[in-house]
Amino acid sequence: MEEGARLRPEAGRLDQASPGADGAAGRSPARAAPQPEGSDEPEDPELQVEAPAPEAEAQADSEDCRPESAHGAGADRRGKAASQDRARAALLRKELSDLAQQRADGELSIQKARAVLQAISPGSGLDPREELQACWGRTDLLTKQQQSVAAETQAEREAHNVAAVGRLQAVCRRLGAELENERELQSKIRAVLRESERAMWHIEIREGRLQAEWKSAQEEVEAARGRRQVRAAEQLRREEAAERKAERNRLLRARKALHLQRENGLRHQQLLDDARKSHRAAVKFLKASLGRVREREREQEVQTREHLRRRMDAVLALKNSITANRETLRKFQAWGQAKAELAEQKTQAEKQAIVAQGGDAFKHLSHQHRRQELEAQNRAFEEEQRLRKQEIVSRILKEAAEESRRRRPRSPARAAVRPTLRDKTWDYLAGLGEGGAPCAPCCPEKDDGAPGPEPSQMVQSMSSESVQARPESASGEEDTLAEPEIPGLWDKDHERHQVSKEDVDRKPVGGTKTDKDILARTMERLRGGLIHKQVVSGREFKGCPFNSKPKVIHFKDFDVGRVYKKKMTLTNATYTINYCRLQGVDQHLRDFIHIDFEPPGPMSAGMSCDVLVTFKPMINKDLDGSIAFLAQTGPFAVPLKCSTKQCSLSLDKELIDFGSYVVGETASRVITLTNTGGLGTRFKFLPASEPYDMDSTPSVTRLSSIFTYAYEDRSFYDKVASSVSEQLLEGTSSQWDVLSQREQMLSHREHEEGRPADPEGVGTMILSNEEQTEISLGEVTEGEIAPFSSIKVPITFSPVTPGDIQANFKVTFKNRQCPTLYFRAVGVAVAVPVWVSRPDVDLKICMYDRLYQDSIVVHTRSKVALRLRFEVCKELQGHMELLPQTGYIQALSSCSVQLKFLPRHSLPTDAGRYFDKESRVLEAPMTIRVGDQIKPVEFTVHAVVTTSDLELSPSEVDFGHCTVCEAVRASVSLYNPSLLPQEFGFVGLPKCVDIQPNDGFGTILPLETLELDVIFQPTKAKEYSFELVCKSEINRRFKLTCRAVGVHPPLELSHSQVKFAATALYDTSVATLYVVNPHLSTNVLTHSVPRVGSGDTCPVGPTSFEFLLPPGSPITISPSVGTVSPGKKCLVEVAFRPVLPSEVIRQQAFQAMNKDGEAKLSRKETTTSRKDLRRQSLSVQRAQHRDRLFRASTSLALEMQKQDLKFSHEYQVAQAALARSFPGKFEKFVVPCVVASGDVEGRKGMEPLSFSPHNTLYLELWCPAVAPSLVVTSDKGSTVTSFGDIAVGHRGVKKVSIQNITSEDLAVDFSVLNPNGPFVLLNPISKLPAGQTHVLVLSFSPRQSMLAQETLDIVTKRGKLSLTLSGTGVASLITCSIEGDVLNMGYVIARELVSSTFQLQNSSSLPIKFSMQLDSLAGTRREDRQQLPQFLLSSAQRTDVVGTQNHNGQSVFAVAPVEGVLDPGAAQDFTLTFSPDHESLYFSDQLRVVLFEKKVSRKILLKGAAREHMMFVEGGDPLDVPVESLTGIPAADLEHREDAEEPKPILVTLDYVQLDTDTPAPPATRELLVGCIRTTQLSPKKTVEFSLDGVASLQHRGFTVEPPRGVVERGQTKTISISWVPPADFDPDHPLQVSALLQLRGDVKETYKIFFVAQVLTGP
Repeated sequence: MEEGARLRPEAGRLDQASPGADGAAGRSPARAAPQPEGSDEPEDPELQVEAPAPEAEAQADSEDCRPESAHGAGADRRGKAASQDRARAALLRKELSDLAQQRADGELSIQKARAVLQAISPGSGLDPREELQACWGRTDLLTKQQQSVAAETQAEREAHNVAAVGRLQAVCRRLGAELENERELQSKIRAVLRESERAMWHIEIREGRLQAEWKSAQEEVEAARGRRQVRAAEQLRREEAAERKAERNRLLRARKALHLQRENGLRHQQLLDDARKSHRAAVKFLKASLGRVREREREQEVQTREHLRRRMDAVLALKNSITANRETLRKFQAWGQAKAELAEQKTQAEKQAIVAQGGDAFKHLSHQHRRQELEAQNRAFEEEQRLRKQEIVSRILKEAAEESRRRRPRSPARAAVRPTLRDKTWDYLAGLGEGGAPCAPCCPEKDDGAPGPEPSQMVQSMSSESVQARPESASGEEDTLAEPEIPGLWDKDHERHQVSKEDVDRKPVGGTKTDKDILARTMERLRGGLIHKQVVSGREFKGCPFNSKPKVIHFKDFDVGRVYKKKMTLTNATYTINYCRLQGVDQHLRDFIHIDFEPPGPMSAGMSCDVLVTFKPMINKDLDGSIAFLAQTGPFAVPLKCSTKQCSLSLDKELIDFGSYVVGETASRVITLTNTGGLGTRFKFLPASEPYDMDSTPSVTRLSSIFTYAYEDRSFYDKVASSVSEQLLEGTSSQWDVLSQREQMLSHREHEEGRPADPEGVGTMILSNEEQTEISLGEVTEGEIAPFSSIKVPITFSPVTPGDIQANFKVTFKNRQCPTLYFRAVGVAVAVPVWVSRPDVDLKICMYDRLYQDSIVVHTRSKVALRLRFEVCKELQGHMELLPQTGYIQALSSCSVQLKFLPRHSLPTDAGRYFDKESRVLEAPMTIRVGDQIKPVEFTVHAVVTTSDLELSPSEVDFGHCTVCEAVRASVSLYNPSLLPQEFGFVGLPKCVDIQPNDGFGTILPLETLELDVIFQPTKAKEYSFELVCKSEINRRFKLTCRAVGVHPPLELSHSQVKFAATALYDTSVATLYVVNPHLSTNVLTHSVPRVGSGDTCPVGPTSFEFLLPPGSPITISPSVGTVSPGKKCLVEVAFRPVLPSEVIRQQAFQAMNKDGEAKLSRKETTTSRKDLRRQSLSVQRAQHRDRLFRASTSLALEMQKQDLKFSHEYQVAQAALARSFPGKFEKFVVPCVVASGDVEGRKGMEPLSFSPHNTLYLELWCPAVAPSLVVTSDKGSTVTSFGDIAVGHRGVKKVSIQNITSEDLAVDFSVLNPNGPFVLLNPISKLPAGQTHVLVLSFSPRQSMLAQETLDIVTKRGKLSLTLSGTGVASLITCSIEGDVLNMGYVIARELVSSTFQLQNSSSLPIKFSMQLDSLAGTRREDRQQLPQFLLSSAQRTDVVGTQNHNGQSVFAVAPVEGVLDPGAAQDFTLTFSPDHESLYFSDQLRVVLFEKKVSRKILLKGAAREHMMFVEGGDPLDVPVESLTGIPAADLEHREDAEEPKPILVTLDYVQLDTDTPAPPATRELLVGCIRTTQLSPKKTVEFSLDGVASLQHRGFTVEPPRGVVERGQTKTISISWVPPADFDPDHPLQVSALLQLRGDVKETYKIFFVAQVLTGP
């Protein structure tokens, strides 16, 4: 009850709340974090953060958002003060919000406590304290009821009332349970009330401390609001003044601008008047000038047009001449081809004639060809010599003329001789032949001995059309070309010295570039007003503006005198409206073509107009030209062609094949001559050998022959061409004179060279009279063929003699434009009516003693049945037979005869001359006798006869000793001497023998040798002897004798053959097998015992083995040596790891280094040898360069040989390159395993075991090596990734690029790295596409100082790629110059600072990033402050190292620099500053040295003390907690502190330890430290004086104080030593207590009361 009375007032305190707190809680009820249900303790109020009140926040925001302009230092200071006030007000609002939240949480916890109590005791709606009192009442009542029940129970027990006793005991138990429940409820209520009371205490303490500050803050906020309103009003006034000033300035600027505008208008008007006057004067003078200029331009234009007309006429005439010359060239090419064909025909005829005479045609033709080449070379050499002589003579004459001209005085030059048309034409053609522009003819002065112009290649190809050109046209050209370009240039009275060099030089026929430019500009000016570019929607139209239909106007097959008309439609193809105007037709068509065209005016796009073209031919000649139109976008033309009637003749076939006919029969075929042209002509069919005499005009063939022969000799042709061109151009002779001259020159040349004069006879095949008679023309051979008609001419074949017959025919025409057509007819004449379809029967290759059959078909053309008899030559009657020997063949049918051929081995002897023994070829003549016919039918049977033998080599095979665990292979050669392939097979083989390939069966080709492997594997130990039989396809038998010795070794291998999978380079494949010792007994009857052949049995016991690996093989066997006990087995691992040979890699590396070295050396030599290039020859330089390169490469090779490249970078690069391009390799190794009886391990140091060669086991290994499927592409293919040195606790990352170099996608797996290791693969993949590259990211995170290395295997179905990961973990070690973990800054005057320095040094090999962190500034500081104050905790529970802090919010301790990087071995100095703002003895903080922002390397405890005055006393026992109280010292009482305060107590405890009563113990000693703080403040006293009162009384009680008084300088301290020895009257059971006053005098006076407590201890 007393406890409940004590708690009631506290409950009343909990129900009270301040108005401010209620208001805060009422304004933000939703921001209070609700207490979780079921929690018995209230939530810590410091964990909740409350936002400021909405009204205050809105007011502060509105005030802060107003614009303020600072106009001086006073405004800046006011702004800073206002910001500080706002910050302080916000802080106070936040604190009050926290308090309100905490109060709300407290009330919530009380409500929850009530809910808990209601849950415990339902139906009770009382307050917790009332419930507690009710609980106490129920407890008392239950206690009394229990006592009464106990008394009743005792009475009933004494009365021996068992039932009542039982009932009362149950009631007692029930009361006990209820009493226990009530007590439990009391304890819960007390706990709830205790926690609520504690929370309310915290709230009231903080609310009381902040209530005054809140009021002052409110006042300051109101004052600040008033100041801001005043400033706002002042700012508004200034802005209104500025606005009025700006308005005045704007009005002034407007007036000024108006004034300037008026002045500029007047000035501009005056300038316009002056310009008009000047313009009128300039126009007057300009018109006069333009009139003169235009008159001059009109005159120049007339002259230019006249000049251009003359030049264009000349160009057109010259163009026509060039066209004619090109036609001549084409004709000459055609004649050259004809000449080549004639020469080929002649060559074939000569070849056939020589072959018919039995000579060597190839030799004769080659000699003839070489003779012709030699003659051509001689002619070319002579011509070259002649030209050189002419050139030398011309140079000599020219030099002589120049010399004479220099010597004689200058005289007026003769009038220039007018050049002939021939000279001008030669000059133009020579210019074209040289590839330059054609030049106008000039008239230089010529010497009599100078050679004339050389004919060019253009003249060498003159056509017959130019030869047949009309004289009048040539004379017209001559007249046109003979006019000079400049009038008066060719006058005879023109003096040479008056002609400038520019006029004398040759000009192009088309005019110079300046003339062309003038012409283009003139035409552009003329068309400038008519032609415009058409641009629609940003697109310019390009192309023909109008499309014509038809595109070409063609008048075909016209007749002279008739009128032809054609209609043409023009369609506007441009984008918009266009115009069309007719310009006319070409000049040469104006007399024949008339155009009826009415301009339609503007035509829209897509519109059409019609044009009527009328053609009235006057001459029978083909005409070509165009109709020119002019559109708005440019000119265009429509082609026009007029074609005369022409003949177009053709034959339907060029070859008539009559087939085979019997002699005497007649066959006829028809050939059709068709004319598809509009002109008819007369034709004639005649044999090709007959001449064409239809007209007396010289034939085209004759002319072509002339020119063909002439074409062979260039000098001859030059003469012909020059004479023809002269006669043609000058018009002095007709075309027939030209032809006669050519024929005379040709005949003269042929007479000189000994050639026949008639070119038609060359290469012409002369047919015999019989052939001409057998194949002849029909009755119709000549006649007229009308236009668009055809005529059929029969050809008759009447064979007279058997054989192939052919005849050549030609069709000639009267029209010279129609070429001669040729065709030929062939036929075969058969002699007799009976014939054999196969006169040569080829039986191919036959074997002896084999039967071969064939069927011979006999045909007849006879119309009656004939009797036939078949005969075989006498020599072959025993080998060959025809069945039946006699028979009849029906009319016009066929029959077959059976031929049987069975060659015997006596055939070479019997056949005689019909059989060639070397080639083994048989040619047997067969005869068919026909009844009533003298001449028989013969045919020949051909066959090659060969043998059927097979040869085995060797004939006997000895396998030697062979174990039952292995197989022995022997090679046997099988040779086929036959010319036919033979099938063979080994049959009846023993079970221990196998023959490969194909199990001993196959086909052997002719004259082929097959290598067969005979494999012998014995089944038991014995001696073997047997024969192998090889049968051929004709059942011939060939035997092979074999023998061997079977061996049963004492050991066995579980696998005698290991086939490794395809293993990538530097990958490893492992296979396991066992070495088994099955030898347990020597009983021969129960099982096979180990022995050699039929020898003795091996003893039972341990047996040893050893694998003998080939040197340099990529095989590893473990173990390679061992011993196996009887009945046991030993596991053996065989590993295959293919690698590239080191020599190959080293050679590749040497080559790469050689290339680099040579490149560097060549660059160096290039720079040094440039100075000597002019003084040395090229060969010397090359030799020196080669010598230098050789010496450099030799020295580099020697240097590289001295180095060990195995671990160099070049070696790794070469290794990666070779692995990437590895083509694959397959190797097969046979590893012998020798066996010996005995134990190897037991014979160490003794004589080695003797191994039997017959008991040797063999292990066959198939080792295929392939290129790796994955390669490393980064770091030049290196598979070793080194992370280097990484600090412990940090991570290094490396990237490795791998590429799939196969043609298929690969599934990728990775081996598991050590989960506790430092290496981690960050981005594994499951699939890598073909040809793709993936970048693996690997990290290395060492946890300790270590050297780590692991292997990461990248596994695919084609192999694996091993990456070696290595790295070194380096510990981050730093050393500090501070000894221990505490740095005491000592005493300092409040609001002053003191600094101290210390040093950190990096002792590791890595640069270290550091940062200095204070616990007072840590982010967790706020959470730590939510706990109970440290002064409320006991000293054992105090863990906070952060002590008293400054009131101004700034940190007491500061360190610089805060962060940085320490290089390896470097040191860094740090400055620590201690600056307290008030007096306290418990300033402390903790400085953490954090490395790499993670690891805390060192913790330094910082301590310091601050005094308001310059003196301090340190020492004694602590009397208070080392935490500053929340209650501060009022500032108003600081001035009177010296008089008001009591002496400060100092407790000094002295323990005198006396262990032995006989020996005096040392006195108990303590020390006090009196110090004077060094300060920068001005003070009347520079020292501190101290004195201790009552020293005599202390000495009387056994205390000794040294010194009792003294003076301490600034920054110094003095020690007061206190010792105590117990006096004689000291009672050990009662400690001694004495006090004394210690006075300090400095800037103020301080008094300390020292309490001395002394006691005697008998033990430590």
